[in-house]
Amino acid sequence: MLTIKDTSTPVIVLRSDSHGGLNIMRSLGRLGVAVYNVDPNPWVPAFQSRYCKGKCLWDIEHRPAEETLECLSEFRRAVGRPCVMIPTTDWTARFVAEHVGALAESFIFPQQAAGLVHSLACKREMFYLARRHNIPTPDAAFPRSREDVLAFLEGARFPVMLKGIDGQRLWERTGKKMFIVRTEDELLKLYDAAEDFQNPNLMLQEYIPGGDDTIWMFNGYFNGQSDCLVGFTGKKIRQCPIHRGSTSLGICLANRTVDTTTRRFMKAIGYKGALDIGFRYDARDGQYKVLDINPRIGATFRLFVGENGTDVARALYLDLTGQEVVPSPAKEGRKWIVEDLDIVSSYRYYREGHLGFKDWIRSFRGIREAAFICSDDPLPVAAMLVSRTAELIRRTFRVCFGKARAFRPDTAKHGVRPSKRELSSRQLILNFFSRKTGS
Repeated sequence: MLTIKDTSTPVIVLRSDSHGGLNIMRSLGRLGVAVYNVDPNPWVPAFQSRYCKGKCLWDIEHRPAEETLECLSEFRRAVGRPCVMIPTTDWTARFVAEHVGALAESFIFPQQAAGLVHSLACKREMFYLARRHNIPTPDAAFPRSREDVLAFLEGARFPVMLKGIDGQRLWERTGKKMFIVRTEDELLKLYDAAEDFQNPNLMLQEYIPGGDDTIWMFNGYFNGQSDCLVGFTGKKIRQCPIHRGSTSLGICLANRTVDTTTRRFMKAIGYKGALDIGFRYDARDGQYKVLDINPRIGATFRLFVGENGTDVARALYLDLTGQEVVPSPAKEGRKWIVEDLDIVSSYRYYREGHLGFKDWIRSFRGIREAAFICSDDPLPVAAMLVSRTAELIRRTFRVCFGKARAFRPDTAKHGVRPSKRELSSRQLILNFFSRKTGS
């Protein structure tokens, strides 16, 4: 079992609204590392963990950068020594990359080439970066106007994917990060309703046919020379939202092509640090095609654990504190579940006719860890349940009084999500649990 000889360097986690931050705390905290957390919500499950050494209530994403830097500097002084810094969202990863000079004296983190984090997090720039390095990726178009969409339609083959170049911006406008579009009329309605015409953010991507079993993941850590110290591959068994969301149930499986493609790509661009990248297998040409890249630790990282106990967070910590990272093969067949998301995704797969009761029961065989439920750290799951229940009550109240907001392209005006009394309580519950998370 893995041990860390020198645990004297603390860790600060930037944002823990998803299960990823909580699992960083548990992974490192169990080995004796002091882990601190920065998040604006005092009720996030990670704050309730026994492995949370300290809390800093701060909204990194909405406060001025200068104030955030001063807050982090004060936090560093209070801790008394430099800390390893781990961002858990694309936004916080970009923040760290953009303020290397101000942060490097007090915090330890991989220092990327200027602009690389932004290029990987931005779907448009990532597409062109992958093409320049001969990495397969689905065909895509980036319209700047309705006229560009009309030109695209002249040669379009449906269905197509409508995505946000910045997925967070599309989520804030529509409550979704992507749409599967099947007709020209549907595409034009969605584009008109969801686009920000002052600052275009939508992209059109080739739809790759195939089931959820064609989606693969790579999670790994790259050192200062862009060498991969640990790298694991696996598949999504279930997603939430189904077919296009984050992992609700995953399995660790070897895939040499995904592994070697990722290592070659990251070495070529000089990437350093934790990485979460998604691929889809295209049976039409036999290629694994990059869908998205998260230039940070992924929320699913605890799906991937080596035979010696190494995971991405532990490899990152060991390397950044000057300790040896011992490579280890993955625990093949290991499964990992996000409890609340999987309840919803299982129901939706059942409603589609793609999941029967016996198959559902069999799918739990091999689960070795859950995102929230944990015998040695029970409070986070209680906090999650309280939070979900409170939010359900609030949203149900809004539905009953006609104040629920749902995106409907036939009525939306430039991305505004109008009130819809017809949004049912069942839809409300499912939409609520299909919250945005890390992969």
